[in-house]
Order: sequence, then C-alpha cells, then structure tokens
Amino acid sequence: MTCTQERFLKDVANHEMEIIRDDGAYRHIRFKRPGDSAFYFDLHTWPGHLCFTGDMETFVFSRLNDMFDFFRTDQRYAKPGEIRINRGYWAEKLLATPRRGHTEFDDDKFRKVVNDYRRNMVRRARELGIRREDRRELWDEVDSQVLSEIDNGEHRAMIAAYEFMHDIDGHGFQFEDLFEHNFERYTFHFTWACYAIARGIRQYDSAKEQTKEAA
Repeated sequence: MTCTQERFLKDVANHEMEIIRDDGAYRHIRFKRPGDSAFYFDLHTWPGHLCFTGDMETFVFSRLNDMFDFFRTDQRYAKPGEIRINRGYWAEKLLATPRRGHTEFDDDKFRKVVNDYRRNMVRRARELGIRREDRRELWDEVDSQVLSEIDNGEHRAMIAAYEFMHDIDGHGFQFEDLFEHNFERYTFHFTWACYAIARGIRQYDSAKEQTKEAA
C-alpha cells in the first residue's frame, strides 16, 4: 500500500498551521486539526537539520544549513496543484528513521520478477524439447516452493528463491542473478511525511508572504 497525494490531502483537509517558533533556521511549526491529534505533525528545523515528527513516525534529514531551502527546490518544478516529492533523493539525506525504516518489502514486485523468471524457465524448457507435463511441473514447483512463501515475509521468500533448483533430465532451472533486483518500496509513512514536509513548507512560505504584504 502506498500513499497518494489524494490520500494525504484527505488526511490533512482540516489541519491548521501554528508557528510555535520562527527564528531563522530555528523553527517549530505544528499542523493539526483543532481539538484532534489525528494525523498531526510538527516540523522542527535547526542549522543543517529538519525533523518531521507526529502521528506518522519521525524522520530526520540533513543537507543544507536551512533545510526548508533543500525541500523547496523540487517545488519549483511542480505542476499546478501538484505537491512534488522526490523520495529517492530525499531518502539519501536521512539521518534517522523509525525502527522499521523508510522502505519495506514489495511483495508485488517480488511476485512479478519471479513470474518473469518462471516464464523464461518454461520457455527454455520448451526449447530444450522437455515434455509438456514436465514443464507444467516446473511451473507448479515455483508456486509451491517460492511464491507460497511470500506471506511468510521477505526473508523466507528470498531464501526460497535463492535455494530453488529444479532438475529435468539433467537440466537445472533456478533463479540466477536475483540479487540484481530491488524488491523494496517506500513505506506509506515515509511517503506521507514527504508530502507533509513539502506542503507544510509551502503553507509556511505563503503565510510569510501574506504577512510581508500586509506590513
């Protein structure tokens, strides 16, 4: 499951911004529904750091002296109505994450790669003149030995794939070079946090601009 911009905006539809501290690179800004802590989040900055914390875990980033400037960069390329996030690049600047991390096993991606390998195995078996019933057995063995382990978690599924070996008439079939594939995806919480940071900074900038114009 991933977090979409639409889902994020629904979660924060009634949030209000409260600037608790605003002293150069030192900031504490809260986004929260009045009288309700659901989906609330805080943005803390100090020189060289930004901390996102609240109902969607805690993530700490470090790159520039003023981290708001770092996250503003991608918004310059946003389309109208878009909250532009750059999870790959932003993740490289993480200093701290929840214990579970910011990525997780993508079982759909794993299943797709395994099925691609399986089709190639069966195609090779056909080219070798292996009987149809033996090719059917090869197909079913991938189900019973590898794909059946997905529900038992990443470790079990990966071990099953690495250890898979099926022999037909002296021809071995296995998952070669599986390590070259990436079976991770960004977590829902990390994606949500990225949207929150980008939108939160945009709201902060808008409020500062309005204050400047009113002065």
